Amino acid sequence: MTTKQRAYLKSLAMTMDPIFQIGKNSMTPELTKAIDEALAARELIKVSVLKNCMDNPHMLADMVAERTHSQVVQVIGKKIVLYREGKDKNKKIELEKI
Repeated sequence: MTTKQRAYLKSLAMTMDPIFQIGKNSMTPELTKAIDEALAARELIKVSVLKNCMDNPHMLADMVAERTHSQVVQVIGKKIVLYREGKDKNKKIELEKI
């Protein structure tokens, strides 16, 4: 992913609300599966790490990205933005043109 593509994804994520929250149980298999399904449907998602989660948000972002085969776009404070390119017929975001 180039820096221009990353900047474009960051701009798209600015207006998004987090659709998942990581709490005191940290990363469960159910949460990983739900994030994986959301990435398949949306391509770009935002995840919020709650105050009661003791794990480092950067570490969590890397763990989620590895488990869901996605890329970390950015981690700001306790917000994580993830991107995974959709299948050809389900593509919503075109990064090739950027």
